[in-house]
Amino acid sequence: MSDYSEKLRLAAEDAGRIAAQFLPENKGLAGELLESMAYSVNNGGKRLRPVLLRESFHENGGEPELEKMLVEPYMAALEYIHSYSLVHDDLPEMDNDMYRRGKLTTHAKFGHAQGVLAGDGLLNYAYETAGKAFENALFSGNETALRRTVKAFNVLTNKAGAYGMVGGQSVDVALTGKSIDPPTLEYIYENKTSALIEAALMIGGILAGADDDRIAILEKIGSACGRAFQIKDDILDETGTLEEIGKPVHSDVNNNKTTYVTLFGLEKAEKDAGALCVKAEEMLKTFSTSDSFLSWLIAYMTKRVK
Repeated sequence: MSDYSEKLRLAAEDAGRIAAQFLPENKGLAGELLESMAYSVNNGGKRLRPVLLRESFHENGGEPELEKMLVEPYMAALEYIHSYSLVHDDLPEMDNDMYRRGKLTTHAKFGHAQGVLAGDGLLNYAYETAGKAFENALFSGNETALRRTVKAFNVLTNKAGAYGMVGGQSVDVALTGKSIDPPTLEYIYENKTSALIEAALMIGGILAGADDDRIAILEKIGSACGRAFQIKDDILDETGTLEEIGKPVHSDVNNNKTTYVTLFGLEKAEKDAGALCVKAEEMLKTFSTSDSFLSWLIAYMTKRVK
């Protein structure tokens, strides 16, 4: 195991700890909702988005005193949004999956209605959690931190919404079972998958004080990474096993979905995912070293086996 592999393991564990730490206390009559929300977040996962967010903050020279004040609430918020998207993605109306990360999906464990509500609760709670960064900045009297968190919040809401992840998912669902041309598939991947990865890198840079030109580069890096990540997901759905990837394989084929693999074949999918990774790494080199942890993470996203 390389040093960076161990660093990712520890960073993912810490991101999971942060996400769990910000979860609401389970009390009152809505206990089952809160339990299902916590189950969805604590059900393992790679935690790549919060790890990318914090690493972007470090790579862009973020001040250490802002990490707990601003970065950690946004790490948790981003993981909640990602978790809610998976909860809804697994529902019968979407992919109808019963397992994720080797465990029962939220709706399979708590019932269909509670699965819908758990996703709703996590999305709303993500914004409540990001709001803690506002409070921290405001009460500290740090006007620079306050301006940064306002800008970061705008990115978070935009990338998660109708012009981002939800928009991409809506097109994906609408066209299930129908023929999809390459530009439409690229739109789906850019929004459904890339948007939150773009958000992670951009928010990290924004909270660190990066300028608009740097933020634009981070967005482009996130776009390339996200598309490569989704293509790799398509490949794993075709070549992996339930034990390896922790969720049912061939679900895209079973749901009659067009993917990069069904459109172009495995060989081209592998080649294009690698090319997107190289593109992201080249852009990163404009302000980072080639042996940085962030550079390694970008390569890992297309070489992963689960």
